[in-house]
Amino acid sequence: MKHFNAFTAITLFFVSSMMFAQPAATKNWAELNNFHEVMSRVYHPTEEGNLLPIKTWSETLMQKAEQLTLQPIPTEFNNAKIQESITRLQAKTKEVHKLVTDKASDAAITKVLTQAHDNFHEIVGLCSGKSK
Repeated sequence: MKHFNAFTAITLFFVSSMMFAQPAATKNWAELNNFHEVMSRVYHPTEEGNLLPIKTWSETLMQKAEQLTLQPIPTEFNNAKIQESITRLQAKTKEVHKLVTDKASDAAITKVLTQAHDNFHEIVGLCSGKSK
């Protein structure tokens, strides 16, 4: 039984490390990485039907999205497409927070959170040159 517990602990460590890893293309963009950390913590449990994290952290997610424009965007990423994507991301995270505070259905919250998550990945893709 002790081997199982050690194996489980090691497995959980590696899985959590991969889950919260910074996107390589944006490793020098602190605000985007801060957003990613919160998004990972709230989005992945939602995929499994657990909305407690987003219901607890929706305001923080919204604030992290706002931080993306309060600090200068790194020069290599500062272009119109990324700025437009950030604006959409901010709108979606505000919408998620409003849905949570209005006690909307889990389906409605999940739908808009998924859109915000997809928008985040669009930004990462634009930063890495993998998105149009």
